Amino acid sequence: MSTDTVTREFSPVSKELGDKIAGLTLKEAKELSDYLEDVHGIKAAAGGGVIMAAPAEAAEAAVEEKTEFDVVLEGFGDKKIGVIKVVRAATGLGLKEAKDLVEGVPSKVKEGISKEDAEKLKAELEEAGATVSIK
Repeated sequence: MSTDTVTREFSPVSKELGDKIAGLTLKEAKELSDYLEDVHGIKAAAGGGVIMAAPAEAAEAAVEEKTEFDVVLEGFGDKKIGVIKVVRAATGLGLKEAKDLVEGVPSKVKEGISKEDAEKLKAELEEAGATVSIK
């Protein structure tokens, strides 16, 4: 086996273009893909292309992870009274306000809460018979 490495030479145009493409955001890469398909008839390979982010971009993406969630009541089936009780306990609303919130589905029960709290509230509401989503 040979341990020699081959050094490849690239033209300045290829280097500049390659560096620009490698630095594209996901949105910019999608726009480029759409442009190439619409204008030049060049389609992405089956399975889509792989876009690798630079380490700094990866760190940025990790920082942008969602930390606040909304619990949305989507429905209550035939268990309206039980759902109203859970909504009252979770929100501190009065009976009429909680009833209006439940009957006005879809409606946000709580906004801007942690993922753990949102999942806990969702479980409580589902146990009472509600259909719930976390957004």
